[in-house]
Amino acid sequence: MNYSTTAPYVWEESYADRSDCLLSSDQCVIQAQHYFVKGLIEIPVIGSDDVFSWAVWVSLSRENFARAADKWNTPGCEAEAPYFGWLSTELSLYSPSINLKTHVHTRPVGHRPRIELEPTEHPLAVEQRTGITLARVREIAETVLHATADNA
Repeated sequence: MNYSTTAPYVWEESYADRSDCLLSSDQCVIQAQHYFVKGLIEIPVIGSDDVFSWAVWVSLSRENFARAADKWNTPGCEAEAPYFGWLSTELSLYSPSINLKTHVHTRPVGHRPRIELEPTEHPLAVEQRTGITLARVREIAETVLHATADNA
């Protein structure tokens, strides 16, 4: 019921050895100029209590990234106001998805932030607002698994 990406779309393997770059499972910094956090775009599954989610990267301003990093392991961090960001993951099923406006909602320590897309007519934003059927979840799974098999 969820899929994840390893890094923001602008990450290059050559960055891995640079001192001004960092890629962890939750945060990314590129050339000490671009800042990202990983969070979940959650989509309700119609007719159930299930939620489908995309684990995606969102770029933040330097100031918001620093604040989020400072609060990352602080109890009560979920009381933080949402951070504005730009979606930095290309989801081929919703292409183009880069640079959709988002709000990053922190959650209790140990839980990935919730990514709220701006309420536009973009298909991903519509699905986040209105939900998807179990048949759509299967369609997404088939598409993602075939894409992964084709890249293997």
